Amino acid sequence: MSVESIKETAQYITFKLGDELFAINVSQVREVLDLSLITKVPTAPGYMRGVVNVRGSAIPVVDLRLKFGLPKAPDTVQTRIVVLELEMDGEALVLGGLADSVHEVIELEPNQINAPPRIGMRWKTELIQGMGKRGDQFIIILDITKVFSMDDIVQLEATKASLNAEPANA
Repeated sequence: MSVESIKETAQYITFKLGDELFAINVSQVREVLDLSLITKVPTAPGYMRGVVNVRGSAIPVVDLRLKFGLPKAPDTVQTRIVVLELEMDGEALVLGGLADSVHEVIELEPNQINAPPRIGMRWKTELIQGMGKRGDQFIIILDITKVFSMDDIVQLEATKASLNAEPANA
């Protein structure tokens, strides 16, 4: 999805990773959770913190800082888990993304969103749907389905499956 495909006003949830403000279309966000106990999974990829229990379901939690190549940072009282519902290859995938803080839901019109610059960006432009502008602030609008490759999805699903296969009294 590119900035040209944004034809209607949409709502986005904003969150911070380091000094950068990001946004994801609210249609892909199921809920935002306070940081809770994350169970580590030994076979998980490095950017995956583990899994969290959301109403009886094990949801993989990805540290978005590590996924984007940022240095690891300690959790704070502002750290949140953004529970995402993505469609990948026709299947629904639910996962949590760890954000330094979650701010607000904003509405952006198509004329407030520009294509990301081709040079001078520290982020891969193929992961960015556009650059929103609100007042003097720029907001990086992620194409969250492109953030996770099919290899990531296979690993996350395998991790989840291995947890479900473990006996309860082990």
